[in-house]
Amino acid sequence: MYVACSTLCFARHPLEKALRIIAELEFSKVEIAIHENGSHLKPSDVVKDVVAAAQAIRIGPSLTPAVFSVEFDAPTQEEQDAQLRAICKLARSSAVSVICVPPSPLGYGADAEVQRLTHLVRLALTEGIVVTVPTRIGTLTETPAMAVELCQRVPGLGLTLDPSHFINGPHQGGAYDEVFPFVRHVHLRDTGKAPGKFQVRVGQGEIEYGRIITMLNRQKYDRLLSVAVHDVADAPFAMDAEVRKLKFLLESLV
Repeated sequence: MYVACSTLCFARHPLEKALRIIAELEFSKVEIAIHENGSHLKPSDVVKDVVAAAQAIRIGPSLTPAVFSVEFDAPTQEEQDAQLRAICKLARSSAVSVICVPPSPLGYGADAEVQRLTHLVRLALTEGIVVTVPTRIGTLTETPAMAVELCQRVPGLGLTLDPSHFINGPHQGGAYDEVFPFVRHVHLRDTGKAPGKFQVRVGQGEIEYGRIITMLNRQKYDRLLSVAVHDVADAPFAMDAEVRKLKFLLESLV
């Protein structure tokens, strides 16, 4: 397993500065957010110029992209498909094998979501890229059973395990062992069950890092653990210090 850092940990900074901070924190791998409504790289940027996008996500040999977190906002399916193809091309040129896309919100309909994700997975697999969906409150992956059902119905789909959403959401810290066979990526921060405690200082929440890594080892998981602390204005800690603390903790466990 390898410990990476999401650029969203420093979302208030321009991408170049965020990458520089991550490198200074001595990460060797980075998860790049490619969000149309975000402050860093956008899918529309990638489709316009893949080469420029590849240059934007590299700052030197010590830090390499390892996962893309992608959120589209294209007006048509054709434009989204073009953006996904360009992102897959960028992934191949950057040696990235996993793209994480958000699941649809509750109420979207399971059959429609299976159809949507099947299309994305097939398109990405033609380029040799694995598609995952994160476990997320308010979506069709907010409980372990729902997340597993999607993976079973969409061949080739993987999960980005974000246990915070199982702790702070309606699952309220119940067991989620059934998701581990489908995990292809992991997002981590510390979290409590109470309202307003989705993100707390490392050690003050209920994320069982050691147990998560043990369960991943049983599945022979050899991919990334991404530090994914949210860079929000009301964060109760200095972002770089908290990211460094979680990095050291995870590296001591793998």
